[in-house]
Amino acid sequence: MGPSLASFGVAGTLPDPVLTLYSGSLAVAESGPGSAGDPSVQPTPDFVGAFSLPSGSQDAAMTLTLSPGAYTAQVTSQGGASGAALVEVYEV
Repeated sequence: MGPSLASFGVAGTLPDPVLTLYSGSLAVAESGPGSAGDPSVQPTPDFVGAFSLPSGSQDAAMTLTLSPGAYTAQVTSQGGASGAALVEVYEV
């Protein structure tokens, strides 16, 4: 998440985050700004006890099933901006 962090008093948040999940050097999933509003993602924060992202937010989020293994999450900016972002990972 990036833009929604501002509601918690975080200054300089990343305005247009892109979340990419890697297995080694292979990108296995990517979600861009606004993906937190995807219907497949919306119920997940409540289910795992995290705070919900506001409807229409530009935050990036994904819900997926992964095979066992090591993964790396990378947050970049769609527009090349810099700023604060937070990645939360939950096992559901």
